[in-house]
Amino acid sequence: MDLNNLLVMLTAVLIGTSCSLLGSFLILRKSVMIGDAISHSVLPGIVLAFIFTEERAALPILIGAAVFGVLTTMFIQFLQRKSNVQEGAAIGISFTFFFALGVIMIALSTGGNVDIDQDCVLFGEIASTYLDKIFVNGYFVGTRSILTIAPVLLIVILFVVFGMKGLRLTSFNEDYAKALGINVNAWNYALLMLVSITAVLSFEAVGAVLVVGFLTIPPASAYLITNNLSKMLWLSVVFTLLSAVGGTLLALTLDVTISGMIVSVAGILFLLTWSGKIIMTKSKKIEKLSEV
Repeated sequence: MDLNNLLVMLTAVLIGTSCSLLGSFLILRKSVMIGDAISHSVLPGIVLAFIFTEERAALPILIGAAVFGVLTTMFIQFLQRKSNVQEGAAIGISFTFFFALGVIMIALSTGGNVDIDQDCVLFGEIASTYLDKIFVNGYFVGTRSILTIAPVLLIVILFVVFGMKGLRLTSFNEDYAKALGINVNAWNYALLMLVSITAVLSFEAVGAVLVVGFLTIPPASAYLITNNLSKMLWLSVVFTLLSAVGGTLLALTLDVTISGMIVSVAGILFLLTWSGKIIMTKSKKIEKLSEV
């Protein structure tokens, strides 16, 4: 494997690890589809950035998307707290509203003459991330995607390590956390904002499908194995590494899309884990019956 393919694999590992750590808490809170909501709701931010700058430069687009990603999480929390709608309904209302607003803004700003390539939005282009190499004083220091997501991963790890107590209490039992005087809303906003920023910074490199896949599938696989939060976090990272490395190698071998193969491998691992759990559960029941 050459350096370019290793850089692509490293990009997938960094993004996947960030998403799976945060996704573990979303699984426990039953809020995992927040990532999908963010992938749709950032459209108005992208359009506004284009309108104000009149160019498709990466930084303004990224800032616009990040702002609306954070606004989406805040709007979802606001609907839940103030209107008493269910979280699923709040997510549905938020992403459909912002996405529709973005479509209208595109039509108004371009006179209706616009062609959106859905493949760029849904699948990204992780296979070409190695092309955007960064050099400092003639020395190669990494790709733009790696240098963007590596600090995010560090922030996610620090957030999880130092915020473990608050995250655990607010994820498993909000009422008990409130009784202890913990500001549940602050922890919810902090988690969802970090999810939003991580997702938006990852979309350009890997696309919405892979980001949502990393947020959902590895943590779900880990949750099938254990109810212990620490073990779940470690297992979600392990499943992420297996998916990212295995998916990239298979994609290069079969000459297919890397993002699609990574998600497919993650899905297969989930099915194998689920099947293994069913088999073990049945075998334990048989053992108990035989003892009787």
